[in-house]
Amino acid sequence: MRNKLILLASIVLFASCATKKFKAKWLDKKAPETFKARFETTQGNFDIEATREWSPKGVDRLYQLIKYGYYKDVAIYRVVPNFVAQFGIHNDSLINKSWQKGIEDEPVIRKNDSMTLAFARGGVNTRSNQIFINLKENHRLDKLAYSGVTGFPVIAKVISGQENILKFYDGYGDKLGRQQGKINQLGNAFLKENYPKVDYILKAYIIKK
Repeated sequence: MRNKLILLASIVLFASCATKKFKAKWLDKKAPETFKARFETTQGNFDIEATREWSPKGVDRLYQLIKYGYYKDVAIYRVVPNFVAQFGIHNDSLINKSWQKGIEDEPVIRKNDSMTLAFARGGVNTRSNQIFINLKENHRLDKLAYSGVTGFPVIAKVISGQENILKFYDGYGDKLGRQQGKINQLGNAFLKENYPKVDYILKAYIIKK
């Protein structure tokens, strides 16, 4: 009986923590037609401007992530020189998992120009919480077809702080792109012990007009 009570208390506590960290209704929040946001990182700030017309569902998710405080000590774990800088795996596995609900696919409207942002995806309706910044003109990503999807819809562009993005440590190359399972499981502790030069997003927030 005592063990059952302990288990019940644990479930209640877990549910309580989950409710505080994530609310399903957040996924229904619609973004403005355009908005600006600031990302504070270990290499300095950069600002973005998102345009909902380019990818309505994608921009909505970006807005939700920023508005509800997802970006706190989020690793910019995959920086491939002259290609992309990718981030989005949260240190808290509960928060990370909560935001992994995929959104519907959309066509590519805006080209993957240098310093544009798009969601990473690995198949149909898998855009969720991982985003990359194009470090160069990556137009081949507009039409790249695989696993039932074509291209990576752009959701925003960097409007200032490009020089700070180019400072993100890229010495690990694509190595950490193949370590996503461990990063999901072990979080920032794994990165800081084994890949101490990784940069981080400290926080992100909407810039009010």
